[in-house]
Amino acid sequence: MLMVYIDFGYLQKVWLDKRTGRVCLSISSKGLAITGVDDRRYWSRIETAESRFKSVAHLQQIWWFEVDGEVDFPFPIGSCSIFFRLQVRRSSKRFGRRICNSEHVHGWDKKPVRFQLSTSDGQQVTKQCYLKEPGKWMYNHVGDFVSSGSAVSMNVKFSMTQIDCTHTKGGLCVDSVLVCPREFMQRSKRF
Repeated sequence: MLMVYIDFGYLQKVWLDKRTGRVCLSISSKGLAITGVDDRRYWSRIETAESRFKSVAHLQQIWWFEVDGEVDFPFPIGSCSIFFRLQVRRSSKRFGRRICNSEHVHGWDKKPVRFQLSTSDGQQVTKQCYLKEPGKWMYNHVGDFVSSGSAVSMNVKFSMTQIDCTHTKGGLCVDSVLVCPREFMQRSKRF
């Protein structure tokens, strides 16, 4: 089977899933609007081979956590899922082994993170969950939407927020957002 892969550099990558022939889209952390990401007191960029985009945004400490994204794409007909790829704790390698540093990880157990998505044709999803599984890259499900497959691009907005100014949050790595066919994630045990 022919694999079509379009690389938009450090912001987006689009490919066809070999098994289904359906479109998958990945958006790097550099392609997302992250509150305070340009202030080194709060965020830093970390180079890593664990990311498809070779770097992640690492949260050191912040009061107001918000990550927003948007994509206009002519999605083919069918159901799609959106996921944030995140890791609680910063991982690194020491003597060739992957280790996780729990230093500066705090605030994720105080209040759940809210995930939202909305589409240009009126679909909306809101859900909340706590960020768990420290040290592992996790695909956190934002929600699903259905594309009618028209030739017109569908606008999809998505976000992840945790706004509670009674405590700070820190120690989170934001890698990317994945938009893929719903069945792609259901059949994969990695996610």
